[in-house]
Amino acid sequence: MTRSTRLAAAVLTASAALLLSACGGSDDDKGNDKIAGADTGTKKSASPSSSAAADGIDRPEIKLPKDDKLLFEEPGDAKEASVLNDNREFIRATDDAIVRGNPKSSALRFYAKGDALKVSVDWVQQFVDAGQSVSGTVRYYNRKVTFLKDGSAGLTYCGDESKAYNKDRKTGKRSDGVSSSSDAYVFYNLHLEKDSKGVWQAEQMMSKRGAQQCR
Repeated sequence: MTRSTRLAAAVLTASAALLLSACGGSDDDKGNDKIAGADTGTKKSASPSSSAAADGIDRPEIKLPKDDKLLFEEPGDAKEASVLNDNREFIRATDDAIVRGNPKSSALRFYAKGDALKVSVDWVQQFVDAGQSVSGTVRYYNRKVTFLKDGSAGLTYCGDESKAYNKDRKTGKRSDGVSSSSDAYVFYNLHLEKDSKGVWQAEQMMSKRGAQQCR
């Protein structure tokens, strides 16, 4: 692969849909998985298991492999925390579905619905069809929540995929990662709605790769 196809928030755009073409590359480690800014005063979020237990919601268990690392800023506001924590689990559920090669993942359906679910399922299916999985590290930052008058919420955030790679499902070989430094930065814009269980589900989403506001 010449570029990363990581889409932890599962957003398909015209450019992203082309990322699964031109396969090839090696399994060489292009340096370590440390991302600039990931440990420079930015707190990490609480572990998924502890936050899930705290709210009393019976959630699907998600365990990602050790070579798939997702880093998140810790929510700074208690009201926003529920939105940000459920978005984190949506991102983890998407990676889990890709790793397992399972577009019908129940965890994915737990955290997404409507257009967001359809896009997510289609995205996972592309990985399955290409015989690819994911590895490396992605950092999520500048996560901002806006609560709307109808009770829903808007969420924007950035993803740094500079240390993210595709991995051949059979051989385990990793891709060369993102083809250019600007392509490593992705801006996400989501609309979420709270379901009857109290889970903030992604309902609509869009993304922009190479986003200037994320650099």
